[in-house]
Amino acid sequence: MVDVLPLVEARLRTALGEPDARAAVTFLGTDRIEVLRFHEDDIVRYATLGMSAQPMSDPTAVLADPVEGPRAELVLSVRAGLADTDKALRALAVLAASPQVEGVIVAPGASLDVGEPLWPGAPFSSVLVAEPGGLVEDLALDEPLDPVRFLPLLPMTANEAAWKRVHGAQALQERWLTHGTDLRDPSRKSVPLD
Repeated sequence: MVDVLPLVEARLRTALGEPDARAAVTFLGTDRIEVLRFHEDDIVRYATLGMSAQPMSDPTAVLADPVEGPRAELVLSVRAGLADTDKALRALAVLAASPQVEGVIVAPGASLDVGEPLWPGAPFSSVLVAEPGGLVEDLALDEPLDPVRFLPLLPMTANEAAWKRVHGAQALQERWLTHGTDLRDPSRKSVPLD
């Protein structure tokens, strides 16, 4: 079986440049998850590395398929210097480990919650998983392996997360767009929801 992580890291470097920092977290019973940090002008991006080592499997399946199933890594982009966003590394590792720990499939439109601020003082404890392909292209793997998708994470306030549960991800994204919300602002307020 091919080790996908070197290929994933190469794709991240091609798309985002050289990482200027990396951290690793290992949770009991899971594979190691690394988080790489990339700087580009006033934007800092954090990308997980390790989530795609194993395919995500249907939580109702009796046995997890070791070959087939969706693979993904997570990417968070925020404006640099406005908050201590480097503390988000642990939260990102928790989210990236959730398929192994909780048996969930992380896909566009999903909400993921860490139960505490993403970084100190952050008005967000959850994220919306956005559509891949814009920032980092999918990484095709040899058959029968699914491609690795690089899923952008959009931080949500508690009110936005609650509103999204009722109205759906598309409606929330349209509201952000309508109001010109800067989703990379690490201290932004909730979009008007009335």
